[in-house]
Amino acid sequence: MKSIQKSRKNLLFRHKALVYAAALFSAAVPALYAADDDLGSQFEHLLQAQSEKWFGVGQPLDAPAGSEDYVARQLATAGQRVKLAKGLKAEYVTRSVATNADMIAFWPNAENPTHLMTCIEVGRNAGGTNPSVQRVTLATGAVETILLGMSGCDGIRTTPWGTILATEEETDGRAYEILSPLTTTGHWIESRTTGVIHTAIGAATPLSTNVAQRQALPTIAWEGLAVLPSGVVIAGDELRPGSDNSDAGSALNLDTDGGAIFKFLPSIPHSGGPIANLGASPLVSGSVYAMTVSCVAKSSGDFPQYGQGCEVGVGAWVKVNALTATADAYSRGATGYYRPEDLHQDPHFEGPGVRFCWTNTGNEGAVHYAEVMCSVDSNPLPGNPSTWLDSRTTFLYLADGAATRANVTTVVSNRFVEGDVRFNSFDNLDFQPKTGNVYVIEDHTFGEIYACLPDGADRDIKTDGCVSILSVIDPNAEPTGFIFDASGEVAYVNIQHGETPGALGNTDDLLKITGFKVKK
Repeated sequence: MKSIQKSRKNLLFRHKALVYAAALFSAAVPALYAADDDLGSQFEHLLQAQSEKWFGVGQPLDAPAGSEDYVARQLATAGQRVKLAKGLKAEYVTRSVATNADMIAFWPNAENPTHLMTCIEVGRNAGGTNPSVQRVTLATGAVETILLGMSGCDGIRTTPWGTILATEEETDGRAYEILSPLTTTGHWIESRTTGVIHTAIGAATPLSTNVAQRQALPTIAWEGLAVLPSGVVIAGDELRPGSDNSDAGSALNLDTDGGAIFKFLPSIPHSGGPIANLGASPLVSGSVYAMTVSCVAKSSGDFPQYGQGCEVGVGAWVKVNALTATADAYSRGATGYYRPEDLHQDPHFEGPGVRFCWTNTGNEGAVHYAEVMCSVDSNPLPGNPSTWLDSRTTFLYLADGAATRANVTTVVSNRFVEGDVRFNSFDNLDFQPKTGNVYVIEDHTFGEIYACLPDGADRDIKTDGCVSILSVIDPNAEPTGFIFDASGEVAYVNIQHGETPGALGNTDDLLKITGFKVKK
């Protein structure tokens, strides 16, 4: 009898404990119960209520900024240029970067940066005197122009061997490597076609030894890129599918593919350490491949098999020519995506090879709400690179060792984030150090920045959820170039092509965002 009473008391205690816990939960997250039986809404509210635990920020944004938040740029404090999640703060690094400032790279590194290197995304003017790559001194906000005369500078990275790689988002986009970026000032591209570069504006000035056009890299509409320590470069071609792609060889071709993902393999991989001259760069020569996702397993005799619908799954790298990379990708079955934009290597990936993720912007008006794709290249730099000839097509595929189908190297691609009616038009992204969270940036009016969790131990292979942490208040601008330093607690972002009042001229604002809390 006593044991029965004891059991009843235990059950009663457990029941009271559960009721008490439920009451605490209900009080902490009252919005959960406003959604009645909609489990998805409940999860969204739960994610917001626990944002400090999972994202290191306070209350996320319930809605993007709107006209009611607007303050004229010349009157606005840094905190009035962006709407922020609770606990985050904004300050100006400078208000003097050239208009259309885009992606950002740290110099000399993300651990102890002294400068920010930024691309200026404007077309080349008649004389090539447009600023293209600028450096910003973090201590003072001083802005200086390193290189002039690019067209649509967008992607920029600090290489593992101590140079800056800057690229153009044009259908004939080229890549430029810069040595000694703190002392290289005012260098000028005389011709994008020939790659002739001088130390200053004017054909009579000396030729530059600190800037080189890298013609071994693919000629594509560059956007995001990952530069591996070996000198391997992975990048996207920022093109949309359909007739806009007239560079495919026809003024009107309704069936042209979207942009492909490319990989550059250096002829002489980098062995470590900084380089003393541009001739020692692994980007001097190499071969170029485009990613072809297959519709069959590698073990199939039909591998690789490509075509519409083969956007996810296992694929291979088909060889293309650097100068005609886009057209070759179309004709050789490379997988096309809807405007591949920013691309980064995942620094938290622990498997064999590398994982890289990129944004596909899509088209909100067409109810294509954008996506983040992630791929795992299990063998980015083969130890014994070769090419296998597919007798069915005569296409060459990257292999490691003997030139057989069995030795073809593979890459596996899947969707990681899918957009929605509010969260769409993805442009940039960055991995937050130490947490693995992915920050996704919208190319949008009142554009927002979302923090997305990595995939956990659940069954799916997608992010475990996203919340909004920032929205641009200027209706004429967009957030771009968002990048974390190595602490994961400080980020920088350009407010691109915003208002240009007389007092500020044709400039953009570069902001520093602080207040992120990172789990130790």
